[in-house]
Amino acid sequence: MCHYGHRNNSKRYNYDFQKMIVELYNTGSSDKDLSSEYGVSDVTIYAWIKKFTPIEMEDRFSVTPDDYAKLQTEMRHLKKENEILKKSMTIFARK
Repeated sequence: MCHYGHRNNSKRYNYDFQKMIVELYNTGSSDKDLSSEYGVSDVTIYAWIKKFTPIEMEDRFSVTPDDYAKLQTEMRHLKKENEILKKSMTIFARK
């Protein structure tokens, strides 16, 4: 199987490592220094910064983009569940 010289060099970094890099960045380490010291690309570091930077909500509440996406998914699931329950209530109400 020929891949024409394309190699997959992607690495997986665990949550704690990602969080540590973002904390180091937030405490003053430059992205260039972190990139060279830990062998992580600048693009990856910026993606982690975006991932862990909280979004300010109403009432001084904040969530990360990951948390926000999870909340949206859960809300869609609960809405579907609610619709199913409403339909079943109308079916049982007829009997």
